[in-house]
Order: sequence, then structure tokens, then C-alpha cells
Amino acid sequence: MFYHIEGTVSEILPNLAVVDCGGLGYAINTTSNSLSQISLGKTAKFYIFDYIKEDCFDLYGFTTKQEKHSFELLISISGVGPKAAISILSCTTPEMFAMAVMSDDVKVLTAAPGIGKKIAQRVILELKDKISKETDLSTVTFTPAASAPAGATDELNNAIKGLSVLGYGSDEINQALRGQDLTDKSAEDIIKLVLKQMVK
Repeated sequence: MFYHIEGTVSEILPNLAVVDCGGLGYAINTTSNSLSQISLGKTAKFYIFDYIKEDCFDLYGFTTKQEKHSFELLISISGVGPKAAISILSCTTPEMFAMAVMSDDVKVLTAAPGIGKKIAQRVILELKDKISKETDLSTVTFTPAASAPAGATDELNNAIKGLSVLGYGSDEINQALRGQDLTDKSAEDIIKLVLKQMVK
């Protein structure tokens, strides 16, 4: 099992990067978003998902853990294979994907080539059900910098659910949001804020 592969990028093709590491060239299937973060001849690090079947052993890699987690969620859905997952994640960012799931935004998912309305609806339905079972909103108890305005609670709750889509637990969310001013921030703004705090 590979956790990550780090090396020099020797080739970039549509949805594929070749990374030289220790004398080996690894062909890594990836998204347009991840490809936009790398350059030929430069060092890059991909978080790897091993896709092993009887007739193949493919590597899928992502420059962020959030994108990898989104990929793993997508391929857990019946009827969504690695290629479909890559297609969806090439047309969205992890935070856009999370918000599309939480807000029933089928259009975001169907914008991806090869993704029809039925598959998009299935992704949203199954992931929302999974998130609602796994996410305990009461465990997020951070103290904001300012009192939350009326209506902000719904935005915060949606952001928490969206962050759980990306694989974050309540302790991490509490830590990232502690002391933050959430006045007039949408759920997507809050997600971006947390992701920014996570990489510090």
C-alpha cells in the first residue's frame, strides 16, 4: 500500500502525471485540479489511493488529503467508478463538492463529463445519508470571536456537515474555528476558512 509518492514530475498528460522517485516512474491518475498544482521538472507530492482488481493495479493520486477523501467517498457509491470520480473532482474543488452534496446541487455534479442526473442524485442522496448519521453537530463547541447573527446557525451547521464530507472531525473543526469571526460568512466561506487554518 502506498500512502504518498513524492518525486520529480517528468511528464504531464490529461488526468495523468508521471513522478520519478528512486529511479522508478509512477503513473498517477489524477484530477485537473491536482495537475494545476504541479510543474514539469519540479518536486510534487501525491496522496495515493491504490486501485487493485484482478486485471489492473492503478494509482490514483491527489495533491491534497481533502481531494483524496472526496475521491474515496465517491467510489464508495454504487455505480461510481474511479474515472467518474476523477471527472467530478476535475470540475469542482473539495469545498464545492462538499457544498454540492449538502445543498442538493445536482448541476455541480452533472457539469462533469459522463455524469448524468441519476448518478448525481444517487451521490447526493447516499452521501447526505452517511454524513447525517456520522456527524454530531453538538460536538462542535468552539467560541466565536463575535456573536453569530440570526440565520448564521444554518450556515455553520451546513459548513460542519460539509467539512465532515472532507474527512474532518469535530476536534479539528473546533480548533480551526476557535476565536474566528463568522459574521456574514456563508457555509462555503466557513469551509474555506477551516481549510486555510488546517494547512498552517
